[in-house]
Amino acid sequence: MTLQQIESFAAGAWIAPGEGARLIRSAVTGAPMAEAGNDALDVATMLEYARSRGGPALRAMSFHDRARMLKALAMEIGKHKQALYDISFATGATQKDHLIDIDGGIGTMFVFASKGRRELPDGYVYLDGEVEQLSRNGTFLGQHICTPMPGVAVHINAFNFPVWGMLEKLAPTLLAGVPAIVKPATASCYVTEACVRIMLQSGLLPQGALQLVSGGLGDMLGRLTCQDVVSFTGSAWTANKLRSAPHIIENSIRFVSEQDSLNASILGPDADPGTPEFDLFVKEVHREMTTKAGQKCTAIRRIIAPEGQVPALIEALSARLAKTTIGDPQLESTRMGALVSASQKRDVLEQAAVIGGEAERVYGDPENFTVHGADAEAGAFVPPMLFHCADPDRAERVHDTEAFGPVSTIMGYRDIGHAVELANKGMGSLVASVITHDGQVAREIALGTAAFHGRLYFNNRDSMKESTGHGSPLPHMVHGGPGRAGGGEEMGGIRGVMHYMQRTAVQGSPDILTAIGGKWVPGAKEIDAPAHPFTRKFGELSIGETIHTAPREVTLADIEHFAKFTGDTFYAHMDEEAAAANPFFPGRVAHGYLLLSFAAGLFVEPNPGPVLANTGLDGLRFMKPVSAGDSIKVRLTVKKKTGRNADYGEVRWHVTLTNQADELVAEYELLTMNAH
Repeated sequence: MTLQQIESFAAGAWIAPGEGARLIRSAVTGAPMAEAGNDALDVATMLEYARSRGGPALRAMSFHDRARMLKALAMEIGKHKQALYDISFATGATQKDHLIDIDGGIGTMFVFASKGRRELPDGYVYLDGEVEQLSRNGTFLGQHICTPMPGVAVHINAFNFPVWGMLEKLAPTLLAGVPAIVKPATASCYVTEACVRIMLQSGLLPQGALQLVSGGLGDMLGRLTCQDVVSFTGSAWTANKLRSAPHIIENSIRFVSEQDSLNASILGPDADPGTPEFDLFVKEVHREMTTKAGQKCTAIRRIIAPEGQVPALIEALSARLAKTTIGDPQLESTRMGALVSASQKRDVLEQAAVIGGEAERVYGDPENFTVHGADAEAGAFVPPMLFHCADPDRAERVHDTEAFGPVSTIMGYRDIGHAVELANKGMGSLVASVITHDGQVAREIALGTAAFHGRLYFNNRDSMKESTGHGSPLPHMVHGGPGRAGGGEEMGGIRGVMHYMQRTAVQGSPDILTAIGGKWVPGAKEIDAPAHPFTRKFGELSIGETIHTAPREVTLADIEHFAKFTGDTFYAHMDEEAAAANPFFPGRVAHGYLLLSFAAGLFVEPNPGPVLANTGLDGLRFMKPVSAGDSIKVRLTVKKKTGRNADYGEVRWHVTLTNQADELVAEYELLTMNAH
């Protein structure tokens, strides 16, 4: 049989396996199928290639350029999904498993592409937070900015999700403007290699933006600098070994880790048998035990239920597990495939035996189970195994041993405080779930467990139809956890992008901050508009471009007309004595929304033009009341511009209203969509 040669992509060239290559066997048949690895890879050249070619090319692109690139990459991978499905069966994964890995990875890229366009500027500097006033008169200010690190991100991924595991790291890395060197687990690297080929052959990536190591990294981590990042997914033992290396510590090299996790699921005391919550709990636990044959970092390892419900829960779970067909993952009837390798099978059985020292196995016998369409001995098959720990308070190993397969332990709790204590015995997890219809139960568990878990997932009859599931990390939310889970926070929307950027405090004058951030800062130089800005296209407007309007007097007749016309007859506008008794008003005052309406009348250009729509306003504040006889005038300044598509872009205007004494009356930011 001819073995498939799983290549690495280094410094612009594909390199075949060589010295140190490892044999890869099919998880289903146990037959040799491929080899990967080459100890002769020039890792120094790979790092230099990423830093000198990939990094500058990515940083030359704006955030929006990189977001568009991510979207195009996701679309390109989507065109080749079937090819990725076909080769993924050899990992032991079923078609449903492929949807999580491959479609999930593609979806993650789409989310980061969308967030990049909506939440990041069409520029090169990300402004983190608002301007800080550091002086009395506002001539010396502070602003936090984030810029791409001019190094390389080394991604060390686990075997269980060869596509999603890569893309969920790669998307925020590329969006930040940092090149990546991807090192998948050897057992399933052939799927990752196929996906990398799709991306590279698309021509969408700059040279040096993506490289692949199919095999070992050699001494690559020992050559990193303070501008590089390591993002790791795998065992706690390996993570601790890598992150504690003297070179990593001495150079303060960022190390983002997602590792072992004894995730828990808690059944609320209100979820009796027969309730939608009880049935939902059984469904969720079964799914997390059997999806990817339990080889998920978010799988439910500890089932925590009211003591009185444990027998019913064991019965219900056992009945559902008994209906789970184990076998060849290509068969439509198969509901659970194989573990990824024979070595993984040995590890799972060893860890299950450790758990068995403190808990009784109540379902699943690894010596006696049926496999459909495949040889149980030749393939890496194990049955789902459910354990019951009768004394979880005295137990230790059920709270610190992760059998990375279809293995879970049920234990009873006396009250909510006890459930919280048991959940936290895992000393840090990626996710804990709670199935309850009682808001107070949810609140008590959240307050008691949040510090120990990266994500808390609550579900019940109200949300079950649309919920994404206990074990589904979403790109919008952080994926990581404290303690044993590694202390990292991958994804989480733009938070994930920040792992690959440096936050820097910048201090200076309003003009300096405006120049650095590309966003007009109050107090910075104003540019006299050559024509009314509403007559100028998106591309013609300049940051700082300003108009000052003529004043308009606010009369008592205006106030009364507005009150009657809108129905807003609040006493501060209509009752002199009552208004004067209010500590905020000198007497009857104009409505705040009347002032906004008058302001729009002062600065709006009424004729058709580039302004397509007013899409809202942000940060509205009223500083000083306006009485009848006062006048107001408006300053309108282009604060920020963000391209949206080929037809229009968003303009953020800084608007101030001042009275006849030049005192600030109101301030807000107006948003419009302007044609190119």
